[in-house]
Amino acid sequence: MKIVIIGAGGRLGSALMREYRDRFDVVGLNHAQLDLSNFDEIRETLCATNFDVLVNAAGFTNVDLCETERDQAFLINAEAPRIIAEICRDKGAKLLHFSSDYVFDGEKREPYVESDFANPISVYGESKRAGEQSVLQTADRHLVARVSWVFGPDRPSFIDGVIQRAQENEEVAAIGDKFSTPTYTHDIAQMLPRFFELNVEGGVLHFANAGECSWQEYAQWALDCCQGFGISAKAKTVGALKLKDMKNWVARRPAYSVLSSAKYTQLTGASPRAWRDAVADYIRRFYSKT
Repeated sequence: MKIVIIGAGGRLGSALMREYRDRFDVVGLNHAQLDLSNFDEIRETLCATNFDVLVNAAGFTNVDLCETERDQAFLINAEAPRIIAEICRDKGAKLLHFSSDYVFDGEKREPYVESDFANPISVYGESKRAGEQSVLQTADRHLVARVSWVFGPDRPSFIDGVIQRAQENEEVAAIGDKFSTPTYTHDIAQMLPRFFELNVEGGVLHFANAGECSWQEYAQWALDCCQGFGISAKAKTVGALKLKDMKNWVARRPAYSVLSSAKYTQLTGASPRAWRDAVADYIRRFYSKT
């Protein structure tokens, strides 16, 4: 099976490349090799490439910048996926396109399921939702995978920033009233091949590690793990910030965007591991050696 991964230089794309290079015939395309704002380049590159599965792990992901660069956000997050989906359809290939928990408004107070109404409250969320619709309308076997709070070793994420700040400062703080679920790139890479075959059900799929937490809880667990694994840090506890106090943010964020993975479990018979276990595994593997 030949797989093309768009966004191979990003956090998720890098993880997929690392996990799949020994299992599949994989071609990775980073931003320098494929600019998603250049539609002629997309067509030229992908039409000349043979593949069975295309994974689009790229996007315009700067949530605040999307507010001031709306056209660019929709170009990359909505229009480019439509063209990619059409190319995949015409080649008889399957597209697995990654989306975000930010397609929801955060008003719900229990985990979002795939059939819940998407009502984004930011330009980023709007552009990701438009991209989902473009992909799903093009071919019914294409898959849109929504993920949340993605972390992994290839690009710094929230958890890495927390650990760095805790190693440099006596005090750290994180938002205590915004809730979702961390999702480990390693676990995403492990779940994805179940959906590679063209005849496997498409549509929308939520995948996140099990449970839910605030950023404050997430950060505190990261520091607890560091202490447990003997990783030095000056700060031991994480103070609480309020979502409403983030005055430097331009875009609105959903206060609650936990994704239910019940459909994934129903389809596969497998359950994602708890977010605490995934975070501990990541810190043990990539920090305790340093």
